[in-house]
Amino acid sequence: MTDAVITVEDARKTYGATRGDRSGRPALDGLDLTVERGTVHAVLGPNGAGKTTLVRILATLLRPDAGRIEVAGHDVVREAYAVRLRIGLLGQHAALDEELGGRQNLELFGRLYHLGTRRARARADELLARFGLADTGRKAVGQYSGGMRRRLDLAASLITEPEVLFLDEPTTGLDPRGRAEVWNSVRTLVDGGTTVLLTTQYLEEADQLADRISVVDAGRIIADGTADELKAATGGDRIDVVLRDAGQLGAAVALLPVPKDEITVDTDRRLLSAPVTDRMAALTGVVRALEEAGIRAEDIALRRPTLDEAFLRLTGPDDGRAEELVGRTQGGRSV
Repeated sequence: MTDAVITVEDARKTYGATRGDRSGRPALDGLDLTVERGTVHAVLGPNGAGKTTLVRILATLLRPDAGRIEVAGHDVVREAYAVRLRIGLLGQHAALDEELGGRQNLELFGRLYHLGTRRARARADELLARFGLADTGRKAVGQYSGGMRRRLDLAASLITEPEVLFLDEPTTGLDPRGRAEVWNSVRTLVDGGTTVLLTTQYLEEADQLADRISVVDAGRIIADGTADELKAATGGDRIDVVLRDAGQLGAAVALLPVPKDEITVDTDRRLLSAPVTDRMAALTGVVRALEEAGIRAEDIALRRPTLDEAFLRLTGPDDGRAEELVGRTQGGRSV
């Protein structure tokens, strides 16, 4: 049996419904989710898929219309206060006073949670040290870098030592260094036993941090598994071909021995990518076909699929499908 710390069954939430029209816009449409204790579980989805609505319901900030939803063994509607005592939440925007120092901010959060003056100070010192901010405790938060500010915000969400931490797109707007700082902090938390539910639009972030990934679209979970399992579902190995002339992309697509709707095209990078089964046979065949057609390749490589490709395949087609490109190059017309 799994040790589930979050259980969501048939969760539903509709916005915009009225007495005269109860249809509205469904944000969650029968969503099911299970998160095991002591793991990082990522929820991926396009804008409007329902990720933030899900987090708000789990954090008791929003009531669901229907469904059974429990966090740390407590119902989020009937036992909302008990849930709040066991969770931390890091939203998309920092909830810090920029005129106060880091230590002052953490002490303030401690007092708001009724820790008492002595305990709030001790907890602030613990968290500043834990997140590598001990030497910045009196520095005004307005002078922090983006990564430092986000780490302090993360520390504030842990002031009560929660069992479960919700991270709603925690690294939005950060540069690569800042993102890496937050990632390292999250790994440290999980090593200490905290369960993390992460929503993100950065697929690399989910790939780096998550033990398990759920893909949500139109308010439902449409795929669930490890990063490797989701990548494998995309179709195994792929062959990438970079051409010297973007005008020959359409002709090259027509030569590849796979269904055209399985080929992705990046015109700006002059790149074609297609799934293959027999790696070496595919490589040899593509090289020969391009040479015979007089199409010059700048680079050809075999690789595993990325999480980005799995995500795009699961959530719908992109705007540059190969069959459209082929159609635009028929009759000798170039792209």
